[in-house]
This record gives sequence, C-alpha cells and structure tokens, in this order.
Amino acid sequence: MIKSSDEQNESKEFKDSVLQELEANNKVEIGKYASWSCSSSKPGSGIEKLRDNSIETYWQSDAQQPHFINIQFPKKYVMDNLLIYSDYKLDESYTPSKISVKAGTLIHDLQDIITTEFEEPQGWINIPLLVHNKPLRANFLQISVLANHQNGRDTHIRQIKVYGSKISIESFIQSPKYLESLSSSTEFSMYQTIR
Repeated sequence: MIKSSDEQNESKEFKDSVLQELEANNKVEIGKYASWSCSSSKPGSGIEKLRDNSIETYWQSDAQQPHFINIQFPKKYVMDNLLIYSDYKLDESYTPSKISVKAGTLIHDLQDIITTEFEEPQGWINIPLLVHNKPLRANFLQISVLANHQNGRDTHIRQIKVYGSKISIESFIQSPKYLESLSSSTEFSMYQTIR
C-alpha cells in the first residue's frame, strides 16, 4: 500500500508532535546508550530496525510468543517514558495487542512494571514508566509481546524510544544552601583553584 503525500505528512506530523512534546518537557532519548537484543528476528528485520529512526522499517519476530526485546544500560538510568511505534493499518495481525514491561538490574531479577493492551494502534504509544509515582530507575528493561491482533504469531514493531529527564549539574549535585554561603568565605576560596 502506498501512502499519499497527505497521509505521509500527517504521519510525520503526528510522530514529530509526540516527540516534540516530550522534548519540550525536558525529556531526552536515552535508548542510544543501551545495548539492544531480542528473542528472535527474521533475516533483514533485525533489532537494528527498531533504532533506525524510520517508521517504514520494522523488527519482525520469528518464533513462538512471547517475544522479547531487551534493553540493557551500562549503569542505572532514570526512565520516564517508553514509546513504541506501531501501525495496525500496515501490519494487521502482526500488530501487538498486549505487552508487558519489566525492569531490574539484570535479566534474572526483573519485576513487572506495567502490562497494557492496545486496540488497533496507529502511531506512537506513550507508556509512562512509573514505580510508586516516581520515574523508573533500572539497568535493564524488557518488553514482552504477549499477544497480537487477530491471534497473529509473529510481531512487527516499527520503532522504540526510551526517554528520561534532562538533568542539570545543579539538580544532580543538589547542593544545600549552606554550601553557597561557604563558597564566598575565605576558607573555602583557597580550595577553589586547580593546580
């Protein structure tokens, strides 16, 4: 099926508006810092298709359900949102209808974060990653495709992005007010110089 230029522009605008809204709220894409793997894939539709910034390509599984996508970070990251791009009109029975997201330090200590169902999704699906109303902090994220529309066996996912909050050095350090008053003192000023 070939999309008209109006449909392509509408799809691109929708994609851009969702991502722009997150970026306007001081969110950054952190998935680029992770190692990605999957339970299976068809030749030519591997895990790299999830990260190629094209909604025209897709990862396709090649085994029995559930299908897994593993996202492993080198250290603990604060994750606010998981975005999945899916298109029921193009993928039909390959479109996920139920997924679960688990997180932990390694694959052996994963805890359920959320299980959600979709009904004929088209576009970006924004899944907040909250634990006790706070952003998720983990080394390892696993997305499990538990079911597809029309009882499909294999699945297509076109893009996945993981977003976290921008952190300024001031908020990272969280320096108390008394340190600010110390910085103007003469005792503190003699330690400000780097040799």
